[in-house]
Amino acid sequence: MKKIIVLATLLIGTTLMAGNLPAADMSHEGHGKAQNSAEQMSHEGHEDMEKSAAGTFEHQMVDKNVRAEFQVMSLASMNMKDAGGATHHIMVKLFHDNMNHPIKDAVGKVKVIGPDKQEQTGTLENYNGIFAANVTFKEKGKYGVICLVKVDGEKHVFKFWYPHNDLLKGK
Repeated sequence: MKKIIVLATLLIGTTLMAGNLPAADMSHEGHGKAQNSAEQMSHEGHEDMEKSAAGTFEHQMVDKNVRAEFQVMSLASMNMKDAGGATHHIMVKLFHDNMNHPIKDAVGKVKVIGPDKQEQTGTLENYNGIFAANVTFKEKGKYGVICLVKVDGEKHVFKFWYPHNDLLKGK
């Protein structure tokens, strides 16, 4: 029950925050954005990523007029535990990029490829328009994240690098 309350509070806060910020400025004041191409996996459209002081990694990109806003955070930083032993939570919010309208109805999967080349996949669960899956980051290093979503019958693929290190709050 505590897990549901914490998740609901996080989702409501994230939704309210997104509704109050202009789409063009999703960065938090005072935090730098990673511009190093070695830290980014290029894909169609624009990309933006950032690590916040709270240990949440944020990344956004566009594919065929669908904007995806990702957050990667440790379950420990959210005071949550996963029954399967997962360590992190990947969330994505989808928008019709040209209208900035949230997409509440989609299906998808996420695949994470670790520095050791081990792969893990998860189905994105729909929490009222915020899609999420839990994964495990076992060691420091660069993880490839591939997200495939289907919106209105059309497939969209988003790829980026997540630089996991122990310096992030909540590990």
